[in-house]
Amino acid sequence: MLSAVAREDEDEGPRPENSATIAIYSVKGGVGKTTFAANLAWCSAQDGHSTLLWDLDAAGGSGFLYGLEPKGSGLAEDVFSRDRSPTRLIQRTAWDGIDVLPADESIRALDAQLVRIGKRRRLAKLTEELAGNYARIVLDCPPVMNELSAQVVRAADLVIVPLPPSPLSARAFDLVVREIAGNTRRHPPILPVLSMLDLRRALHKQARDANPNWPTVPYASAVEQCAVHRQPVGAHAPQSPAAQQFARLWNAIEAKLAERRA
Repeated sequence: MLSAVAREDEDEGPRPENSATIAIYSVKGGVGKTTFAANLAWCSAQDGHSTLLWDLDAAGGSGFLYGLEPKGSGLAEDVFSRDRSPTRLIQRTAWDGIDVLPADESIRALDAQLVRIGKRRRLAKLTEELAGNYARIVLDCPPVMNELSAQVVRAADLVIVPLPPSPLSARAFDLVVREIAGNTRRHPPILPVLSMLDLRRALHKQARDANPNWPTVPYASAVEQCAVHRQPVGAHAPQSPAAQQFARLWNAIEAKLAERRA
């Protein structure tokens, strides 16, 4: 039987009315999650939302794309202990409205720590706390299926799933759907997105034609250059088709969030 404390930890906590947590998640690596997270955080800020980009992947790619590094080794995991506030590790970026909570290698041990803590909604509680300062929280999630991914699902108001057109990606999407359904009583909406889309390839065109209502992000040099410039595509190539597609994707995200609030 769950203790009273454990039951309380599973209850839905208070959250500012217009705030939202958006998870960029896939069980498959190499699908563009970090690129999506960094660029969608940019779009959120451009849309007028105070935005936190929270990197939950030990690779630390989101912070890198904004020209940031962790403040110290082993601190990112400590965010989940009750004696350290996540606000102490948040860093401002060069752009108004976007802050980053960077990852470090301690995140590799986060799953074990979450199991040890035994609080099933620890991440959700932290995002509820941070929502007092941020209208949008974007989670850059690692490609895992464990307690961390379960916590992500419980915290998220919307899950974005990047899917490069391939049979393996379709299988990964099915796994994501099962992971979400199995870890939350209230199923957050899922928005699949065709990423790295190259319509010169027959398989990619078939995938687009089979899912005409899914948002798309093209395979583009401007997207690859994000890691070179350490800037979102909207900053270094604002007129590019990729920047325009990320902006359209953000509009689709806001529409999904509005549907959920209605």
